[in-house]
Amino acid sequence: MKFHATTASIPPQNAFYRMGFPKETNLPVNIIPLNPIVFLLRAAQIYPNKLAISHPDAAKGLVEYSFAVWAQRVQNLAYALKMSGIQPGDRVAVISPNCPLIADSHQAILAARAVITPINYRLKKAEVQYILEHSGSKLILVDHEFLTLVEGTTNIPIIVSKDTGRDNVGDPYEDFLDKGRAFSQERGWLGLELEPDENANASLCYTSGTTGRPKGVMSTCRGSYLAAVANAFETKLDKDSVYLWTLPMFHACGWTYPWATTFGFAAQVFIRSIRYPDIWHHFLNSGVTHYCAAPTVQIGIVNATEARRLDNPITAIIAGAAPTAHLIGELEKKSINVTHVYGLTETYGPFTRSYPHPYWSTVSLEERAKLFARQGHSFATADEVRVVYQIPPDHTGPVELVDVPADGKTLGEIVTRGNIVMKEYYRDPEATAKAFRGGYFASGDLAVRHLDRSVAILDRSKDLLISGGENASTLAIEQELATHPDVLEVAVVARPHPKWGERAMAFVVLHLDSAKKYEEDVIKFAESLAKHAKERLPGFARPEWVEIVQELPKTSTGKIQKNVLRERVREKDKEKARL
Repeated sequence: MKFHATTASIPPQNAFYRMGFPKETNLPVNIIPLNPIVFLLRAAQIYPNKLAISHPDAAKGLVEYSFAVWAQRVQNLAYALKMSGIQPGDRVAVISPNCPLIADSHQAILAARAVITPINYRLKKAEVQYILEHSGSKLILVDHEFLTLVEGTTNIPIIVSKDTGRDNVGDPYEDFLDKGRAFSQERGWLGLELEPDENANASLCYTSGTTGRPKGVMSTCRGSYLAAVANAFETKLDKDSVYLWTLPMFHACGWTYPWATTFGFAAQVFIRSIRYPDIWHHFLNSGVTHYCAAPTVQIGIVNATEARRLDNPITAIIAGAAPTAHLIGELEKKSINVTHVYGLTETYGPFTRSYPHPYWSTVSLEERAKLFARQGHSFATADEVRVVYQIPPDHTGPVELVDVPADGKTLGEIVTRGNIVMKEYYRDPEATAKAFRGGYFASGDLAVRHLDRSVAILDRSKDLLISGGENASTLAIEQELATHPDVLEVAVVARPHPKWGERAMAFVVLHLDSAKKYEEDVIKFAESLAKHAKERLPGFARPEWVEIVQELPKTSTGKIQKNVLRERVREKDKEKARL
C-alpha cells in the first residue's frame, strides 16, 4: 500500500515555523531561552521537503515524513495535549518502542511546555505503575503492543497508537492528532508559546533501579539543547546523515539524539526492536551513517549472518561499557568506525568522548583498543570531567574535592558539573543533596587520570573487588579476558574467598565454534583461560572461578546486569554451605 500522510498532517502553504512568546516575559533582545524544539522548526524552514522520518516497520507498511509534514504532526500533538488539559510543567508519560509516536512526543511535549516521561516498556507492570504514580503523569501515550502495562491499573487518560500513520484505520493516536489540528484553529506554531524559562523541566527519565526504587532524573530545556548540540558535533551529524534507531529512545531520552538529529537535519530510520537482519538490511540499503549501541548489541551486529564489509563507512557510537580490542577489530573489518563515549542518565547520556590522536594509527590494535576504552575528555558543551579522591558515604559536614594526580594509577571518583548535568532527582531532595555534595555530581564510577589528562574508568564503586588487600577492577579483568580467542563476552564479579577475602568469578559466553569445541571438555577451556590470564593479570586479579553461560543478563539497553550475576554467586555459596 502506497503511503500518504493523513490530511491533518499536511501543512498549510506559507506555514510559519516560529513559536509565539509569552507577552508577560520581559527578556532582553539578546536572549532567547534555549529549547531543543527549535531545531525541528529550523529544519522544516530550511529543508521542508527533506526526509525526516522513515518507518518501514509500521503496522500498515512504510511510513515516511518530510520535515514539513513531521513538524505539522508534532504541532497537532502539541495542540492535542493542550486540548486535553496539559499545563506547563505537567508530566506526560510515553510507553513506546522506537517509532514515530515516541519521536513525535520528544518534540510535541516540549512544544506544549510539558515534561516528557519516557518509560521502559520492558519493566514489569508494578514498576511502570510506580513510575506513573511517582512522576504524577497526567496523560499516557502508549503503543498498542504495550497497552497491557497500563490497562486497568490507572485512572490516567490513555491515548493508544496503533503505529499506522494513516487515515481511516481506527487508530486513536491519529484521531488525537486530527483533533489537535482542529483545536488549533490554524493558529499554527505562532499559537504555541515557547517556554520562557530555559531552566524549566523538559524530561523526567527514570534510572534502572537495580539497587532499589528507580530514581527520576529531571532535566531542563537548556541542558537538553546543549547536550543535543554536543552529540551532533561530536559525531558529525549533518544533512547527509541517516541515523538508525537501535538505542531505545526511552533510555535517557535516547541520549538526546531525538534532538541531535533534528539539529543536524539528519534523517531517522526506526526499527521497533533489535533484529540483526533488519539492522543489516538498513546498513546495506538505507544509507545509514550513524547508530548508537552498547557493546553487547555491537557483538550481535558483527556476528550476524548478514554481516559483511560495507561500501560506505558507518559511525558506531558506543557506550555502556568499553569496547574490547576484538570488537573494535571486527567492527573495523565491516567498515564501522568506533566513537566511544561515556555518560549517565544524570548527564543526559554521553558527556565525554575518547578523542583519537594521529599516533593511534601507528600502534597495535590491542594498544589502540586500550586507548579507545578510556572515557577521555568532556564534550564541547560540558564542564571538565574531574577525578577526585572519593568522599566516604557516611561523611558529614563540608566537602572539599581534591583531584587525584595524573599518574594513571591513583584511584578516584568521576565528578562533573555544568551545562549537561541533571537538575535534580525528582521528589528526592536527600538523594539530590548526596549526589551534589561538594558542588559537583558524583557519578559513583571509579577512575584514574592519565598524563594526557584523559580519564579511564576502572570500575563502579560497587563492582571493585578487594583481594588480599589489593584493589582489582572487574572491568580491567574483563578487558584482558576478552582478548582470549574463544571468548565472545565476559563479565566478572567479586566472590567471597576464605583466604583472600574476595576473588574474581568470570561468566563467559563463547564464540559458537568454540562452544562446540569445549562442549565435552569445559575444564580444558578453564585451563586455557587461566593460562591466558596468568600472562596478563597479577595473581590477585585472576579469576578463581569460571562458568560458561549461554548468555549474560542484560538491561534493555544492553548493559550487563552484574547485580543479577552477584545474586547468582550468593545462591551458589548458599547451596554450597548447605551441602
